[in-house]
Amino acid sequence: MTRADLVFTGGPIHTGDAARTRATALAVTGGRIAAVGHDEVRELIGPGTEVVDLHGKLLIAGFQDAHVHAVYGGMEMASCDLTGTVGVDDYLRLVGEYAAAHPEKEWITGGGWSLESFDGGLPTRQLLDRVVPDRPVLLANRDHHGAWANTRALEAAGLTRDTPDPADGRIEREPDGTPSGMLQEGAVGLVGKHAPAATAADRLAGLLGAQRMLHSLGITAWQDALLGQFGGNPDPSDAYLTAAQDGTLTARVVGALWWDRERGAEQIPELVARRERLSHGRFRAGAVKIMQDGIAENFTAALTSPYLDGCGCATGNSGLSFVDPLALREHVTALDALDFQVHFHALGDRAVREALDAVEAALAANGRRGNRHHLAHLQLVHPEDVPRFAALGAIANIQPLWAAHEPQMDELTIPFLGPERAAWQYPFGDLLRAGATLAAGSDWPVSSPVPIEGLHVAVNRREPGADPATPVFLPEQRLDLATALAAYTAGTAHLNRLDDTGILRPGYLADLVVLDRDPFAAPAEEIADTRVLRTYVGGQEVFAAE
Repeated sequence: MTRADLVFTGGPIHTGDAARTRATALAVTGGRIAAVGHDEVRELIGPGTEVVDLHGKLLIAGFQDAHVHAVYGGMEMASCDLTGTVGVDDYLRLVGEYAAAHPEKEWITGGGWSLESFDGGLPTRQLLDRVVPDRPVLLANRDHHGAWANTRALEAAGLTRDTPDPADGRIEREPDGTPSGMLQEGAVGLVGKHAPAATAADRLAGLLGAQRMLHSLGITAWQDALLGQFGGNPDPSDAYLTAAQDGTLTARVVGALWWDRERGAEQIPELVARRERLSHGRFRAGAVKIMQDGIAENFTAALTSPYLDGCGCATGNSGLSFVDPLALREHVTALDALDFQVHFHALGDRAVREALDAVEAALAANGRRGNRHHLAHLQLVHPEDVPRFAALGAIANIQPLWAAHEPQMDELTIPFLGPERAAWQYPFGDLLRAGATLAAGSDWPVSSPVPIEGLHVAVNRREPGADPATPVFLPEQRLDLATALAAYTAGTAHLNRLDDTGILRPGYLADLVVLDRDPFAAPAEEIADTRVLRTYVGGQEVFAAE
């Protein structure tokens, strides 16, 4: 009998396997699960076996994040990081302190501020000028669809009242046309390209710092949703390749290669070459990211009918489709034929429809090739399109944390959608009932990377720590905990084509997480109190709580 390298006993095990959802012991041999069961598993314990007594704690499959920007997040943590507050005075204090602590930096860069902190989501250059008047400052907002610049940054980029808006963005302006300091979507790149580029060492350090943090949250695999240059941000691809080659990449990662929306099909051979060059070890660059629209808060999410104004009247703006919908069908068909997985950013209902139309065109032309195309964000899904996910095999890549009442939703989104469309937001329950496959992710550093917090909101449709009087956000769209957990484990494993992960089953890779409690045994309102104690990838411990 082959003895196990590692055995877990003494606690509940949530397998995620419908045939046997619970067990009390699990054995690992050679990085894979050798047995799942009960007392009989102890027979695999030998002199060299490490035995972990769970002491009643819950063992689950490792979390997998279906949409994250790990390198950017890691670099942002090491720069001027504003994610810990929503107070304008706190932002300015943090920026000033960071600038004072780093006199050697030509530019002050970073991000993490929230749209809800400013009237209309529009900060001004003059605010930043108060704390850093002598150097350019450029700070991405939390959703990374816009940035806040001071006067020196605007001047360094040559932006004036005469500078036209780019086709894929907008320069917010003062009454006389002077740039106000807020840049939307593609306009960020007009300034970002002038900031000093991050070095390869910066990118690698960002990845490894992010990996340590993600492992501490129980995340064992992810899909990085943007490998390429965009908005002045550097291409993080080299960091992944370096870490994969030297063995410091302990997570399993799929990279989504950026589709340059200013180009067309001529870039496809380059994507094929990058896929071949970048795939190594635990890193595969087998997806292509197409950002089809923007976000609702700055009115660039693509809608099937116009946004409303502050008085509730229809405007002339229905958002932006960054890729022509007819061209999108051709591009997705070509990518599908080459066995790329397409990772769509599709937030508004028109963008969702355009992405589904493109998947439908690819299936019609190529048949079902099993490429597991997926649509991320899904803030608005027209009811007519909900059944199409299952029919087309398109995966619903959800970011559960956003599906709750909070200022950005209540002040910057719902009033400009109106009640009918506001009720179409984040329809997780409808998608599930219609047979869609759900995968889950965070979009970190846009929002918190903590899977437990995402589970909490998916189940409760309230933010962790919300006032009990806060209304549940569209309660009919709540998921049960087992379904939400499956989206963060087996669902994303399916999306990432990591088909021997996501479930605790003999033969599967031993990507495992020990939680400090069993959230199934407590009220749903307490899910967010759960903490990660240990994380394993391939049976190797990559995190242990102190």
